[in-house]
Amino acid sequence: MSEHDFEPVRGLPGVLPEGETILWQGEPRWFDLATEAFHIRAVAGYFAAMLTWRTVDAVMHGQAASTAVLSALSVTPLAVAALGLLAGMAWLNSKTTVYTITNKRVVMRFGAAVSKAINIPFGIIETAALKAGPNGAGDLALTLKAPNRLALLHIWPHARPWRMAAPQPTLRALPNASAAAAVLASAMQAEVPIALMRTPDVVGAAPPRALTPSTVALA
Repeated sequence: MSEHDFEPVRGLPGVLPEGETILWQGEPRWFDLATEAFHIRAVAGYFAAMLTWRTVDAVMHGQAASTAVLSALSVTPLAVAALGLLAGMAWLNSKTTVYTITNKRVVMRFGAAVSKAINIPFGIIETAALKAGPNGAGDLALTLKAPNRLALLHIWPHARPWRMAAPQPTLRALPNASAAAAVLASAMQAEVPIALMRTPDVVGAAPPRALTPSTVALA
């Protein structure tokens, strides 16, 4: 049993006000979160490079290849522990996170030890950026209108990478990010004017253009 078992509505800090309805809910996929937010592949590559370098260095200094490999493998427990920790953090974040889009706002509920619920009304969202791969999985990042701002430490890892000066709350590692973008586009266009822009780094995407419910490709 966790504190989330006592939520009045799954993923929300309270009962929905009259006139507000849930349009979409989703969670980050843990493996994608591990690779994109916790950079588990980069860490694995670092340890692989370290092991290779230690082996080559030992051979160049006269050790037998078998002895050099065994010596280099001494870093294996550290590598396993580090990768296991990152995978565990990604899994825990995935299991304790719920993203919600209603007809009025976006809500990000996350946190294992300390649960947080970030409410983002449509009125303070300036733009939303979709980054999706060929299979539709990806991120949906929100740019807030000034002077609204969220501290990076308060929302990480649910933030767009490399946006430290102006953190952007982000629905990370969605299995079907395009579907979430379509729902958000429809809801916001019904509530307030919005321009959803496709990011230029989308795999196989055309140059940035406005996204509308009719132009968002559902995966």
